[in-house]
Amino acid sequence: MEKQPTVYILASKRNGTLYTSVTSNPVKRIWQHKNDVQEGFTKKYKVHHLVYFEQHPTMEAAVTREKCIKKWNRQWKIDLIEKNNPQWRDLWDDIL
Repeated sequence: MEKQPTVYILASKRNGTLYTSVTSNPVKRIWQHKNDVQEGFTKKYKVHHLVYFEQHPTMEAAVTREKCIKKWNRQWKIDLIEKNNPQWRDLWDDIL
């Protein structure tokens, strides 16, 4: 997977701290999170497990979806993760 508009959710652990974002290069961006390349929320709270992602045809569509998910309450995000990834397994290998 190279350039592909993607919305993703990272977690520190099952039912742990969640982080939602969007990227055009998921492999590079998730690798950066996993390796604490940049200072910020995911490094501070050790949020490194890719538990959900969805791809979109355009960056505009991905950003719109990300903004929608970010407004959701926590339980809705957990429900989305558990519907698609009930074991909360790290999906890193799925995007490689």
